[in-house]
Amino acid sequence: MKALICSLVGMLISVTGYSQKVEKRSQHTQIAMNTDKLTNTIVRKAIEALQAGDKMAWFPLFTEQAELFDDGHSMNFKNFFEQALGHERFTSIDKVENNGLDIYGKFHSDQWGDFKTYFKFRINADGKINRLDIGQVQY
Repeated sequence: MKALICSLVGMLISVTGYSQKVEKRSQHTQIAMNTDKLTNTIVRKAIEALQAGDKMAWFPLFTEQAELFDDGHSMNFKNFFEQALGHERFTSIDKVENNGLDIYGKFHSDQWGDFKTYFKFRINADGKINRLDIGQVQY
């Protein structure tokens, strides 16, 4: 009888551990953001790289002299995103406009918290992003 109880307790612990792993996995799935609304291929790649904090995927999408404007203020693109990638991300995409180049959504910054933002991409004839306007927005 004691062996049966020990066996049942072991199975219960095993099942509980499995359920916790599944729960963690489902929580991670909830964190993942749906990018189906992103119709422009280059913008989709940029947002996916931003979401993953992937500098190796992010920077090659942009020209060497890419311009960045944060709430209308010119910023150093490279320096800004060296710091931001891995610490800033969309939590939802609420609307997409301008042929898929303008993105509006809820955003999280480890430094600044949660707020609504816009990302407006400009792409040159070579298919590289040459300007990005970002900022807080009310809608």
